[in-house]
Amino acid sequence: MESQTHTITHLFAQLGLPSETGAIDTFIDTHAPLPHDLRLIDAPFWTPVQAEFLKSQLEQDSDWSAVIDTLDARLRHRL
Repeated sequence: MESQTHTITHLFAQLGLPSETGAIDTFIDTHAPLPHDLRLIDAPFWTPVQAEFLKSQLEQDSDWSAVIDTLDARLRHRL
């Protein structure tokens, strides 16, 4: 089975969030920097459903894991 490559655009759409580049940048600008001692899945801006999706995908080390890690890194570093 071939693994699926997901983008941050796909991730935002999956989470039910606006997935245009500008909207993603605004989301990150609004919520960054995320404290280093706060797990991404515990961030207060997720709905319970969104947090559960992120948690389950990371626990399964699914195809989504890499892009979730990218989002995590972007939320922790403000350019």
